[in-house]
Amino acid sequence: MRQDIGFSGANWGLARALSKLGFCSRKQGRELVLAGRVQVNGKMCREPERRVNTERDRIDVDSTRIQTARKVYIMLNKPRGLVTTTSDEKGRATVFECLMDPGLPALSAVGRLDKASEGLLLFTNDTGWAAQISSPDSALEKVYHVQIDRIADARLVAEMEQGRTDVGDFLRAKKVRVLRQGSRNSWLEVVLTEGKNRHIRRLLETFGIGTLRLVRIKVGTLELGDLPKGTFRYLTEEEREGLDQSHNQNSEGRNPNS
Repeated sequence: MRQDIGFSGANWGLARALSKLGFCSRKQGRELVLAGRVQVNGKMCREPERRVNTERDRIDVDSTRIQTARKVYIMLNKPRGLVTTTSDEKGRATVFECLMDPGLPALSAVGRLDKASEGLLLFTNDTGWAAQISSPDSALEKVYHVQIDRIADARLVAEMEQGRTDVGDFLRAKKVRVLRQGSRNSWLEVVLTEGKNRHIRRLLETFGIGTLRLVRIKVGTLELGDLPKGTFRYLTEEEREGLDQSHNQNSEGRNPNS
């Protein structure tokens, strides 16, 4: 069982406290504070970094008390073409357009998938849990199905597992296997235990190979399954515990010199 990182006795900057309480994102909290809409112990505060204690201090937004939101853990089958951000300066559609449910509190994505990628994406308002799952120390396996623009062979599989350096980043897949092949392209199953920006795409580009589709199908013990594209569902307690156990086992067994 994981140990929850709770709010008891925790001191945060005011904007961050609003995020920790699940009311809004940290950026939105900062905007609310600067706009004079937040009160601490009955007095308006315009200092986003003012330290508050979420157990002892009363925090109100527009004169309504903010209390800890229920913890929510969901998975989305992300469609291609959406960016993983709450808002986009370029006006592009975001993954949060798939989460338009009045019953949901403010959520943050756990990790991200780039605009052209699809598949399993986690969201929660439990910042402690999100930090555990996305931490490099967790070494959670993430499984992707990747269509590439050429026929794969054993040499490519071996070299992807061996790794390449790209712009100062060492990129490597833990495991690769060929799923199926057509006359001009192939589908690979790629397993990662880390996730640098555009990791798989950049690794393939070092071999002069283009990515046609990239779908994440599994994170740790959690599988995407038959969840329809663009829809989400809540994780079961068993699924969440499975992720926690995977995180704990990997963190305990990881060799920092490997």
